[in-house]
Amino acid sequence: MTLLNQSRKDVQRPTTSLTGPKVITNIGCWNVRTLYTIGTQLAKEMERYNIDVLGVSECRWTGHGKVKLNTGESVIFSGREDNLHQHGVAIMMWKKAEQALIEWKPINDRIIYARFFSKFLKFSILQVYAPTNETNEEDKDNFYDQLQAIVDSIHKHDLPIVMGDLNAKVGEDNEGCESIMGKHGLGVRNDNGERLVDFCNL
Repeated sequence: MTLLNQSRKDVQRPTTSLTGPKVITNIGCWNVRTLYTIGTQLAKEMERYNIDVLGVSECRWTGHGKVKLNTGESVIFSGREDNLHQHGVAIMMWKKAEQALIEWKPINDRIIYARFFSKFLKFSILQVYAPTNETNEEDKDNFYDQLQAIVDSIHKHDLPIVMGDLNAKVGEDNEGCESIMGKHGLGVRNDNGERLVDFCNL
């Protein structure tokens, strides 16, 4: 699948492997609050932590597309279509990761999907920005319904990675869900935390 104004060269089968048995690949995510003005800080942080693929929440860009920064990184992004600079998600990649990109899809201003080639295992990454705990129930239901539908559609042999800002507090109590959460949660689980735990338990 191709998107936007990608050239034929852009969508040829990747020959670069994102990772491998002897290759360390670092993947991370960050809620930047805004990426309204492109700067070099994010690129510097990627370099500092040696991150190959960085998911970005709340970038506040509108529309969707792919851009190349003057620092060399490529960014795919998905935002609102009404020119309101709210929400927005993106995935920033170093050259190696961009060369391993098989396909990507802007879902909406809260979810973006990207699939990466590796010789032994392909990665399907979903970068998300969930509604806050105070958001109305319908919007939260719609977010998780759509997220689950995309996860269900991922190639069965891919390694799925869901990352981003889930705006959730899972709390300290992991009784009954030890297999999906650790022992280091904080506070008391809120509604978004319940939704996140239920999502991970499916």
